[in-house]
Amino acid sequence: MRRVFLIFCTASLLAGCSVVGIRSSYEQPSYVIIDKLKTHIQIREIPPKIVVGTTVDIADYNEGRRVAFRRLFDYISGANISKTSLDMTVPIESTGISEKISMTAPVESVRNSKGHMEMRFFLPKYLSLEKTPRPTNSEVYLLEQPAELQAVLRFNGSTNEHIVTLKGTELLQELESSSWDVISKPTTYSYDPPWTLPIFRRNEVVVTVMPKTN
Repeated sequence: MRRVFLIFCTASLLAGCSVVGIRSSYEQPSYVIIDKLKTHIQIREIPPKIVVGTTVDIADYNEGRRVAFRRLFDYISGANISKTSLDMTVPIESTGISEKISMTAPVESVRNSKGHMEMRFFLPKYLSLEKTPRPTNSEVYLLEQPAELQAVLRFNGSTNEHIVTLKGTELLQELESSSWDVISKPTTYSYDPPWTLPIFRRNEVVVTVMPKTN
């Protein structure tokens, strides 16, 4: 009876982790904090990274995110020339040609002025652009992003279009009176799966910045 009770408690704890946004099993991009504007706004130095991305021409915000996510998830699930499959846990296992790539957090998405949705997954640090398998879907691309400085506003809750717009505006307003110039449009980082309770979700609005010259 005691063993059954322990198994039940363990299962309940693991189930709860997905609800409250535990993301410890995913690799996360590294960075160095070089400045803070407020408790929830940081300036980060980001090293180079490999991303897989896609752009979707769909007017509806949520539907655009869904379609973009599916394309990228298909890529890390095996829709590539080496039939690479996803391993949702670490460490990474490799068996012959059917190597496995671990999904990382966060997922990056941005909506441009024409209503297109662009989404990117950050790939594991051990991959270089030369060693990353090429997508079989022509609408999915690989890109090596150079090192950059980012201003990041962190928040919890939903990432619907209205909230993302408000948070992006807040970040840009804070940067106006700072020592940093904005050189990109805001993007959104989502760290947790959609079934995570909103209060526990980690989200970020991000822009690329550079020091002001005067």
